[in-house]
Amino acid sequence: VQLVESGGGLVQSGGSLTLSCEVSGRIADINAVDWYRQAPGHERELVARITSAGRTNYQDSLKGRFTISRDNAGNTVYLQMNSLKPEDAATYFCHAEVLVSTIETTRKFDYWGQGTQVTVSS
Repeated sequence: VQLVESGGGLVQSGGSLTLSCEVSGRIADINAVDWYRQAPGHERELVARITSAGRTNYQDSLKGRFTISRDNAGNTVYLQMNSLKPEDAATYFCHAEVLVSTIETTRKFDYWGQGTQVTVSS
C-alpha cells in the first residue's frame, strides 16, 4: 500500500483547506484510513478515521470543523478542514491500517504517507 498526501499549504485563520490522500496498492486489504497530525514538540495525534465500511470517527475537539470522506473507488481519502485555527498547524499524515487474516491469525500492518504541511496564520 502506498499513500501520497497533498493539499497542504498556508491559510489564514478561519479559512479552509482540503487535504487529499491518494491510495494505491492492495486497496482491498485496507481496513481503515486515518488522518493524523503532528505539530513540532507534540506527539502525533489521530484526527479522523474512515473504515472500509464507510464509518467515520473524529478527535472530539475537531468534530464539526473537520470532515473525512473518500471517493467511491476508495482511491482517494479527503480531509476537509474548515474554520482553521493557528493550533491546527501541523504536518498531516495519511495512515492505512491493513488486516491480513489467515485461518490461524490476523496480522495488522501500518502504512504511512510522507505528510503534508499545514500552516495557519493568525
